[in-house]
Amino acid sequence: MNQIAHIDQVEVTGKDAITGYQAFKLGNFSITRDEYFAKVTWVAKGQEHSHLMSVDAFLRAIMRDVAWGFFYGWVNFDHVIGTQNHYGSVDFYAGTFNGVLKDAGVDYVENFATPKIMATFKAILHDWVNAGFDPFAAPEETGSAFGRKNGENIEAIDRYRIATKRMPSLEGDSPLRDDLEINRQFADVNQDEPLIHCEPGFEGQLGGFNLFKYLSRSDVTWNPSVTSVCKASLFCPTTEEYILPIFHGNDRVEWFMQFSDEITWDIGDKVDGAPIARIVMKPGDICAMPANIRHQGYSTKRSMLLVWENATPDLPEKFASGELAPYPVAF
Repeated sequence: MNQIAHIDQVEVTGKDAITGYQAFKLGNFSITRDEYFAKVTWVAKGQEHSHLMSVDAFLRAIMRDVAWGFFYGWVNFDHVIGTQNHYGSVDFYAGTFNGVLKDAGVDYVENFATPKIMATFKAILHDWVNAGFDPFAAPEETGSAFGRKNGENIEAIDRYRIATKRMPSLEGDSPLRDDLEINRQFADVNQDEPLIHCEPGFEGQLGGFNLFKYLSRSDVTWNPSVTSVCKASLFCPTTEEYILPIFHGNDRVEWFMQFSDEITWDIGDKVDGAPIARIVMKPGDICAMPANIRHQGYSTKRSMLLVWENATPDLPEKFASGELAPYPVAF
């Protein structure tokens, strides 16, 4: 895999003679797969414990962790395993944010330098993603993650989250995706671009683009692309279909604006996962995802969503210390 960094930090413990997949070790975690499941194993209270995930769900989750650079806060692969970003190092945990396992004392967490865990996750994707399977795509748009080792799909797993410096359409910034096909569910989206007229002397300082056209050509789901940067304010629109592959645990407030169609969100407590609310967002709806929750979304028809992020570096500490309330408004 041409983009694996620090390959010497990846610990491969063997290859299954039947399935053909490599087994990996990350600290005291063992990470393996078979035809159907990914298995994470750890030791707590002197005994070995393990957790199974359907391998397609595992690969979709780990793909987001890699593409997002472990994102803001927590990326829960499911109700047991996941990562917490400390912005320089990353925790990999099992049961730490699961109320039942935590209370039983069988949870385990280990901290890794970001390059080490990133290299391991990239190596897992490289070995476990078979030809024809795209962990970024909606289920209808990709092949199967199941079965024995069968080739690879480097092109798919080397796609990363687009992060502009200012905005697409401005010279030197990210491209407008005109080379990508219009997604099957956005065939009715207008493809016209705005006309930009600059006063002499202001060329290159004013830009504009058709955001709906831009999103209609997205070839990934649940992968926010940074399309507008104003100091620490980031607009990160995305297209959503099927299920958000992770439960995102916030370390800051996120704002969501629904552009099209409908998304249902399950909201749970960030620490133990206890259910809190269910939200249905329709076009024009705006909601805040507080800093003390985790959320997972469901979208039957591919929809467009704007995620507004505050990238101020010291926000996690301010929320963790109680200096800032976890929600933007108290009613």
